[in-house]
Amino acid sequence: MSKQPDIIISDLDLAAIERQLEKAKLPADFVNALEQELYRATIVKAKDLPTDVVALGSQVTFKILNTNNIFTKTLCFPADMNKHQDGISIFAPIGSALLGLKAGQNINWQTLSGQQSVEIVQVQAKAS
Repeated sequence: MSKQPDIIISDLDLAAIERQLEKAKLPADFVNALEQELYRATIVKAKDLPTDVVALGSQVTFKILNTNNIFTKTLCFPADMNKHQDGISIFAPIGSALLGLKAGQNINWQTLSGQQSVEIVQVQAKAS
């Protein structure tokens, strides 16, 4: 298994994700995988989060390396999907894979159809 890239998450996003995980009815294996990602992350104050890091509310352009398809989505909670025409849930496997990555980084994750790889092309920070 290849080493996963370093990820950075704001303290506010971490707290919000942990609160939502307590309420969400998600498969245990997904929750465990997301908790492992959160555990290995570098946590910073929200004001210190680099603007090129994918966070909740970020608009992120990414490429699925297996297919070369490029997408631009806004990372959000399922309850906020109606606020974003281009929303992608933090609780979707691809959404949780994107969290904390910087432009130029790649990550692999396992899906039912096999391993997928994604590269972050561009990140636009959430408007304050």
